[in-house]
Amino acid sequence: MWVLLAFGSALFAGLSSVLAKCGIKKTPSEVATAIRTVIVLCMAFLMTVIVGSLGDFCKITPKSWIFLVLSGISTGVSWLCFFKALELADVNKVVPADKTSTVLTLIFAMVFFRESVNVWKIVSVLAICVGTFLMIERKGSVESRSGKGWFLFACLSAVFASLTSIWGKVGIDGVESNLGTLIRTFIVLLMSFLVVTVTKKGKEIKRISRRDLLFIVLSGLATGASWLCYYRALKDGVTTVVVSVDKLSMLVTVGFSVFVLKEKLSVKGLIGLLLIVSGTIALIFC
Repeated sequence: MWVLLAFGSALFAGLSSVLAKCGIKKTPSEVATAIRTVIVLCMAFLMTVIVGSLGDFCKITPKSWIFLVLSGISTGVSWLCFFKALELADVNKVVPADKTSTVLTLIFAMVFFRESVNVWKIVSVLAICVGTFLMIERKGSVESRSGKGWFLFACLSAVFASLTSIWGKVGIDGVESNLGTLIRTFIVLLMSFLVVTVTKKGKEIKRISRRDLLFIVLSGLATGASWLCYYRALKDGVTTVVVSVDKLSMLVTVGFSVFVLKEKLSVKGLIGLLLIVSGTIALIFC
């Protein structure tokens, strides 16, 4: 069951990235992140009420609180970096760089959870790294618009996304997954609105077009569905497998970016995508 939830997380995560890209064409990424987080928080709250775990706050151990808060903070930073990168570059460039978090998560999982490593896992990781390198080559509009800025934000997003998975795995132990998601999302919301306040972009909310707002809300709904699936799978499953399956969202994202957003994918990029997907699938069965 947790494997199916991980695939569900991948599907909704892929949709979320594309919808978010559509919603931040004229809207600052910080403002879009804050709005999306409100949507995710509402979904997490609704699910927590439905499963009847809202009254379990007092049962959460101090250890779980610490790691859920840390996971929320790292999620907030990862989101802000990811959507800043999306604001600066094409989806099919940003997402592969962000998905290197698979490699970092594998390393962290081996260190903290003593998860096994073998030759096939090493080969899989190398395939993901080479594929990422091929896909993030700067060309045309990406280079002219943002230089190396987008790549830095994408890499930071990957680092904090990896920490999110590790801290979330520890924090969710013994905690109902929807309740854990609610707590983490609330932390992300606080961070998002703090950034909006500090950057003085709150007034931009009134200027958001109906089109952008629609895509931002849809992105939030997709993100919420992805999170609810992901943290349920993470609670019951093997960390490296759940994270690897979730990263297959790249297929959805790149597919939409090419066929819907009309972004170009070079032959080298296609080879890179195949290497990343092959390495990711291999990790699932290693």
